Amino acid sequence: MSTLATTQPTALLPLPSPADVYRISVDLYERMIDSGSIGEDEPIELLNGVLVRKMPKNPEHMVAAELGRRAIDKAIPSGWHVRGEGPVRIPDYDEPEPDLAVVRGDVDEYSARHPVPGEIALLVEVADSSLARDRGEERDIYARAGIAFYWIVNLVDCQLEVYANPVSGVYPAPTVLDEPESLELFIDGQTFGPIPVAAMFPHQPA
Repeated sequence: MSTLATTQPTALLPLPSPADVYRISVDLYERMIDSGSIGEDEPIELLNGVLVRKMPKNPEHMVAAELGRRAIDKAIPSGWHVRGEGPVRIPDYDEPEPDLAVVRGDVDEYSARHPVPGEIALLVEVADSSLARDRGEERDIYARAGIAFYWIVNLVDCQLEVYANPVSGVYPAPTVLDEPESLELFIDGQTFGPIPVAAMFPHQPA
């Protein structure tokens, strides 16, 4: 079965202007995956209707994502679960795959579809080489979708950036927390936690 080639264009090949780019809808993107035109393991995601190469993940990134999952999983109430690197369906042109998502219901409820923004309490991205994208394109997509809470585990500066409650599709300036601090989860009007910021960052063994 043929799959879509995802080789990166070289610097010698000119890219089309944004006005000439054909935007793919979420519906078409999912049909292409179902048909095998795009392999499920291809390192791409749909952002603003464009197939975008996902950033590679180094060991520190992988550890931070797992630490974040453990820390958040301890705090969330029953009736919610933590998904790792699962697609989030944001009609009409976005299907990002955040590092972590706190999703309403049980895992089995999503065996035939991906969660949508109304079923998400929190999205988390672990950022190193992806920091600019996570603070830019990804943040803007989540804000437009009305995701109430978005955290960036900033491995570059060893800080947690907390974006909350977008207004007219835009997040206000983030709250930035250092490792000695902690924060709470807000789900369905209730608070859960606290979660130590340091619990989400890898630390070298002494």
